[in-house]
Amino acid sequence: MSAWVLLVTPTVLKVLPIFLHGGSTNAFTSSEHTNFYFDINTDCFEEALDRFAQFFIKPLMSPDATLREIKAVDSENQKNLLSDAWRMSQLHKHLCARAHPYHKFSTGNWDTLEVGPKAKGLDIRQELIKFYEQNYSANLMHLVVYGKESLNEIQRLVEQKFWEIQNTDRSTFNFPGQPCAAEHLQILVKAVPIKQGHKLRIIWPITPGIRFYKEGPCRYLGHLIGHEGEGSLFYILKTLGWATSLSAGEGDWTHEFSFFKVVIDLTDAGHDHMEDIVGLLFKYILLLQKSGVQKWIFDELLAVCETGFHYQDKIPPSDYVVSIACGMQLYPPEDWLVASSLPSRFNPGTIQMILDELTPNNIRIFWESKKFEGSTDMVEPWYGTAYSVEKITSARIQQWLETTPNADVHLPAPNVFIPTDLSIKDVQEKPKFPVLLRRSSISRLWYKPDTMFSTPKAYIKIDFNCPESSYSPEAEVLTEIFTRLLMDYLNEYAYDAQVAGLYYGINNTDAGFQVIVVGYNHKMRILLETIIGKIAQFEVKPDRFAVIKETVIKEYQNFKFQQPYQQALYYCSLVLEDHTWPWTEHLEVLPHLEAGDLVKFSPCMLSKVFLECYVAGNIKPDEAESIVQHIEDVFFKGPLPKSKALFPSQHLTNRVVKLERGTSHFYPIEGLNQSNENSALVHYIQVHQDDFKLNVKVQLFALIAKQPAFYQLRTVEQLGYVTVLMQRNDSGIRGVQFIVQSTVKDPAKLDLRVEVFLKMFESKLYEMTNDEYKSNVNALIDMKLEKHKNLREESAFYWREIVDGTLKFDRRESEVAALRDLTQLELIDFFNEHIKIGAPQRKSLSIQVYGGLHSAECKAAKCETNRPQSIWIDDIFSFRRSRPLFGSFRGGFGPMKYECFNPAILQKNI
Repeated sequence: MSAWVLLVTPTVLKVLPIFLHGGSTNAFTSSEHTNFYFDINTDCFEEALDRFAQFFIKPLMSPDATLREIKAVDSENQKNLLSDAWRMSQLHKHLCARAHPYHKFSTGNWDTLEVGPKAKGLDIRQELIKFYEQNYSANLMHLVVYGKESLNEIQRLVEQKFWEIQNTDRSTFNFPGQPCAAEHLQILVKAVPIKQGHKLRIIWPITPGIRFYKEGPCRYLGHLIGHEGEGSLFYILKTLGWATSLSAGEGDWTHEFSFFKVVIDLTDAGHDHMEDIVGLLFKYILLLQKSGVQKWIFDELLAVCETGFHYQDKIPPSDYVVSIACGMQLYPPEDWLVASSLPSRFNPGTIQMILDELTPNNIRIFWESKKFEGSTDMVEPWYGTAYSVEKITSARIQQWLETTPNADVHLPAPNVFIPTDLSIKDVQEKPKFPVLLRRSSISRLWYKPDTMFSTPKAYIKIDFNCPESSYSPEAEVLTEIFTRLLMDYLNEYAYDAQVAGLYYGINNTDAGFQVIVVGYNHKMRILLETIIGKIAQFEVKPDRFAVIKETVIKEYQNFKFQQPYQQALYYCSLVLEDHTWPWTEHLEVLPHLEAGDLVKFSPCMLSKVFLECYVAGNIKPDEAESIVQHIEDVFFKGPLPKSKALFPSQHLTNRVVKLERGTSHFYPIEGLNQSNENSALVHYIQVHQDDFKLNVKVQLFALIAKQPAFYQLRTVEQLGYVTVLMQRNDSGIRGVQFIVQSTVKDPAKLDLRVEVFLKMFESKLYEMTNDEYKSNVNALIDMKLEKHKNLREESAFYWREIVDGTLKFDRRESEVAALRDLTQLELIDFFNEHIKIGAPQRKSLSIQVYGGLHSAECKAAKCETNRPQSIWIDDIFSFRRSRPLFGSFRGGFGPMKYECFNPAILQKNI
């Protein structure tokens, strides 16, 4: 793919996403610039570049397009009104100097872009044009082009396409000074969030770190204040049971102003000790003052940054050019590719200067909790956040510092996980696809050496398939707490590994839990064996169990605050996926679970296990086997083994509900939070079980219909900001789904608009010329043949085949072959058979989530059950029990593509 990005000054203009010729285009606006970008298949690059350039040379900004975009901005704002992240960000801005631009509403809505301007007699389109003429000058714009062409050819194209952009020699908009006056400092703000939980944000205005990007003062201070190892601030707060997470660093920065933020998620007990927590933070800052700036810590950070820069993963071209273009606004040309990723100049004075600004004199404390409901006296105007403000003096904070609990805070020890062996291992046989290195009744090992990326990194994933983990809601919740406790126990030891670029995770799955380790391979085995040891010697610490249980309860309670479209997707999965428990049952059992329950459960869960293993990257096959052998020895060997092999009947499966042909299924339900006015629809069309020929028909239809659906449903009809047509894959069961979130129409009417679109699209499908058809086929082929960017991306692709049980590692090549053979008539026949409204084989499921604006319509929808060829789902679980299921690819060993690891098979795969 080719991609490019254009970076300009702030604007309210946006380019809406399109998906033609395998590409996309979008834009975003930040505090000081707007970024437009696109990517596209290489054969269409020059034409796309020409069209895009014209937007900046001769933008139309027609009245109808302007109005549509205002509505889109308003719809996006509606989506964000109940988001705590947006609400708290705006509250932070609101409590700044009114005369400063930072104080302003940061997005826009119907009132600010339509009602307000009209009341003042302004023509918003003329204001838009005026804004363009005043700001869109070539001297303020930066362009990045990434393509397969030579540099000379790219330069020729750029000069040819962009030379007409006007250069009016404008100056960059500049507003000097900090947005916080004295009245906005030394304040304690109590705010009421939407979600359950308590959060503490301690913020200081500071000198912008961008001015010293080669010295990295905020990186240094953020590393220490945000550290999670033994002796750190977070370690102390965690030990006291007061905090579940902590982050520190610079945020909301420009060349003129910046903020240093420490954000702490509090437990209920932590909420009651806010003053002690702030006191401990200043105790740690005092430690940094007394210790002085340490060169060895800076050198250690520099070593991590240098290794990260030289062995950075490739990323999608559009992301890469966006990143570079942003940097071109900030850095001199010699640093455009490096930016601030390599702090190279040790200057203790600069670090000390920023540290000296983290004082009680200019602090801003934002304290968020539902416990403040009813005790606030002010409301932020844009989002309606309730809050109160009180002044706090330096003397009061000093008192907090002096009365903090005794705590042994100290600087971190040297990081033992920083890799020093970055050599690339020589593997003689280099298979194109994963090979089955070994299998037995207790494990299966898939192995894929690095043949593409030449980086000193590896990817290891171990699935512990445990039948006892999912037999009830209680079992699933206990498995989740089990994995979280393991992460909790490992944190202070393994935090250094993550700093050094070696990442790990332990997560519950639908069949048990999994361990993943990814990053530099040098010290990976040390970390992995420590994790395995913690699992094998698992113990339940009652105090940590209580903290994790509290956190999990709040997360389930906050499920109702998800966006309505997310709720609709959840219900869709609940309808389709057999043997899944609803979140309400998890929440119901949680309060009754105690530490003793997990003490009994964990050995039972581990008593019967099958290990599904994937090892890839810079690792030799004998090393991969040794890793899995070690895990087997820990769990399955010894006089009293912790685990035994599964019986054949115990292997868990993925079963998906088979919808009835020629039938529309409907599930109307009220949104979980009726304060959210948005409604949502997921209109899902189930097609088939994994088959190359049918797969590419689904994919090609989705590619061709995606842009017309977006244009019709969002751009023309303005149904809502969230409007998507995409493929869906449930454990190998393929289909497509429309996702729409709206305040404009209720879900039943949204469903009708989807049906109208499909009727309209039918004619477009018939009218499509042969050249247009071939262009879309070639676009899809190009997308499939695009190489994986990095080891993570490649491993995720192959792991999906393993966990689904399909094991079609050559899927992309096989689907390309099927695409080359697919005719336009076959695609039309597919549409008429599976997608077309009223088609005999059509199987659809409409999940309709009714928001606060449409509660009356929800009652009506539940009564409308007499529609022909329709099934109205009242109870999901009764419906699931009544339906047949697709067969499962997963469950036991399944079809074996590769029986063993030997040179003959490898040669066959190359």
